[in-house]
Amino acid sequence: MKIFVVNAGSSSLKYQLIDMENEKVLAKGLCERIGVSGAISHKAADGRNYSAETPMPTHSEAFEAVVYALTKSEAKVIDSFDEISAIGHRIVQGGSIFKESCLIDSEVIDKIEQLSELAPLHNPANLLGVRACIKIFGEKIPQVAVFDTSFHQTMPPKAYMYPLPYEYFEKYGVRKYGAHGTSHRFVSDRLADIEGKAKKDLKIITCHLGNGCSITAIKDGACLDTSMGFTPLDGFMMGTRSGTIDPSALTYLAEKENLSPADVNRICNKESGMLGISGVSNDNRDICAAAEGGNKRAQLAIEMQRYEILKFVGSYIAAMNGVDAIAFTGGIGENDPDLRKYVCDNLTFIGVEIDDEMNKLRGKEVKISTDASRVNVYVIPTNEELAIARDTLEIISK
Repeated sequence: MKIFVVNAGSSSLKYQLIDMENEKVLAKGLCERIGVSGAISHKAADGRNYSAETPMPTHSEAFEAVVYALTKSEAKVIDSFDEISAIGHRIVQGGSIFKESCLIDSEVIDKIEQLSELAPLHNPANLLGVRACIKIFGEKIPQVAVFDTSFHQTMPPKAYMYPLPYEYFEKYGVRKYGAHGTSHRFVSDRLADIEGKAKKDLKIITCHLGNGCSITAIKDGACLDTSMGFTPLDGFMMGTRSGTIDPSALTYLAEKENLSPADVNRICNKESGMLGISGVSNDNRDICAAAEGGNKRAQLAIEMQRYEILKFVGSYIAAMNGVDAIAFTGGIGENDPDLRKYVCDNLTFIGVEIDDEMNKLRGKEVKISTDASRVNVYVIPTNEELAIARDTLEIISK
């Protein structure tokens, strides 16, 4: 059984075709510059490549290019889309409506659209992919929505509520929703497999660290708390996002600089974080290189982010009254040994002991704590596409 996984952006379309018999990726690719010019880059599992520049005024033309790449190009892997059993879509915001993945119908599309106010950069783009699939494939292929927020729906009110007037929660749904839930779920499931224990019997902290970052506390097999909030801006500093800031600092700056709400939103989302502090880049590799070269602001950015990560990990240890295992994932989490060592070296008070040689490995699934460590620490590469495919398979199998 083959599942087609889609992650649609406003001007892009990432995809993977996965054979669920062995969970092998048959092909993956990316359509870019949709609505402007259009280009596709496609790669089969055996190394064959196909790329082309082709007009993509809408996502429908992008999907037509994908169909050609998969079925007719020199890197084809199937003869027809009739071989595909279902399509799984990444949807960022499910609000409090969608507590789990679901089959897509007109009612689900309407509800996802209603939630666009909570994720204006993501949900409308995700729906472009859904609607384009419906236009190209009709109803002959079932489609499933997998929500980034659904894993976090187990948070108790004490964790997801904000101390604002309660009426804003009732009227507008202002509360913590979290993000990266599909990644946190995949990594925590994999960690439980490695440990050979049921997830409900473990206290786990998963650290998804990339250009966007979030940390999640998982207790009794479910999310207890997570660092991202009403939007993916909350939490700790990221590539270009500020993370949590005293709101009065923003109102103060708005008055001083005559900033509109849109200006504040732009500054906090796109001009802050590692980029804003370092003045170098939002890419961790560039910032680390600058820091090694003596750039003081780059050094400060690294110190700030690592300190904030450590504080979140520490707070979640307290919230769960302990921790059994910690996992690092994401582009930075999987490839920055120094960051992992900093966090672990500051957790010796709970018995964390790191194996420096194993910690040097990058991008591989590995246990980086010693056998003597009282808390097991892992690097586990995330695979959100596989998690989406698994959910899709489960739902259509019902």
